[in-house]
Amino acid sequence: MNAKAPAAERVYSYVKQSVLDRTFEGGTLLVEGGIAEAVGVSRTPVREALLRLEAEGLLKLYPKKGALVLPVSAQEIADVVETRQLVERYAVRKLSATPALLDRLDGLLAEQRALADAGDLRGAAAADRAFHHAIVAAAGNRILEQLYDQLRDRQLRMGVQVMHAEPERVRLNLSDHAEILQALRDGDADRAERLLDRHVGRLDVLLRGTGA
Repeated sequence: MNAKAPAAERVYSYVKQSVLDRTFEGGTLLVEGGIAEAVGVSRTPVREALLRLEAEGLLKLYPKKGALVLPVSAQEIADVVETRQLVERYAVRKLSATPALLDRLDGLLAEQRALADAGDLRGAAAADRAFHHAIVAAAGNRILEQLYDQLRDRQLRMGVQVMHAEPERVRLNLSDHAEILQALRDGDADRAERLLDRHVGRLDVLLRGTGA
């Protein structure tokens, strides 16, 4: 946590990361005083940060009581997966598969493979996220890109246990990414769209199966 960042930003980062990595599980009631003490700030920036996280759908604020960490529901899983499919279908249709983009995706795929081989599942997951983000960013719509990042944040909370419960998923992701990259190299947007749709769609079954 960056000690030079504004107080509200430090609280926001601390609470959000704790929700996403399930340090704060769904159903946990967060108390302003406890958060203020943990981060070393007054209660005012805590309230500001909690309001921001409520707007992102991670918390529900209860006056004079605290903030409830919202559990992940089956509907939320379905909604996130469906929205990701819509965004990524749009992106792969709109983007231009420039040499720079293809090189970037190739590098991220190699990075993901190396991290998986080294047993660094969290690192491999970060490279996975960067691979998809590069595709969405290449569409050139910054608002959509920001929306997509919020979706991936929510998915991280859902799937934080998946990497250990389903380690073979990393290998399947590598295979899927290689196929998507080849379709983009071939200039075959139809195939790339189908592959992305299948790849993201598997998450619904996987997340439900792990009880996320």
